[in-house]
Amino acid sequence: MTSTTLVNRLWPQGLTQPWARTIVLAIAGSLLVAGAAQVTVPMWPVPMTLQTLAVLAVGAAYGARLGAATLGLYALEGAIGLPFFAGGKGGLFDDKLDYFLPASSMGYVVGFIIAAWLVGKMVEDGWADTIATTIAATIAGAIALYVPGLVWLAIWASVSMDMDSATAMSSAVSWGLYPFVIGDILKAVIAGLAVPAAGAAFARKT
Repeated sequence: MTSTTLVNRLWPQGLTQPWARTIVLAIAGSLLVAGAAQVTVPMWPVPMTLQTLAVLAVGAAYGARLGAATLGLYALEGAIGLPFFAGGKGGLFDDKLDYFLPASSMGYVVGFIIAAWLVGKMVEDGWADTIATTIAATIAGAIALYVPGLVWLAIWASVSMDMDSATAMSSAVSWGLYPFVIGDILKAVIAGLAVPAAGAAFARKT
């Protein structure tokens, strides 16, 4: 079973040129994530922001391909120097800190793309039919983004702090999972509630 995504209900395909629609939606979604990234709770070494909420909402609303493309655009925008990452950072290098390539947060940026694709795919496959299954999809996305995030954080710790692999992975979990997991689950639940609510509000007006 295939479900229609929220964005396809709000802006059906065929009303405008497909490329124009894709560009507008991708830019709008990337700006939403960029704005959410600036709402930050400072923590070391990975800042806690509202990015996860925005990423999961974009994936659920946009679907797999457009959601992943939007987060890919977000990563590109930050990489070329726009201040779209957490704390207004951007570029391959930020002052004295190698921010994008070797820094601790890079794996989570990759994880955003994976999470948006996964949530979008689950929604397209019918997981948005109930609030409970939508929340399950967004929680799955929140879990998925941790995989590259923690792997890269462990690599970063191993290289920059000269840790052995076991210590690096243990440290990555302590730094990049435990402090954030409850908050990210909460943000996933909020995203899972917000997208169906937006769809229901649209349905009442049409």
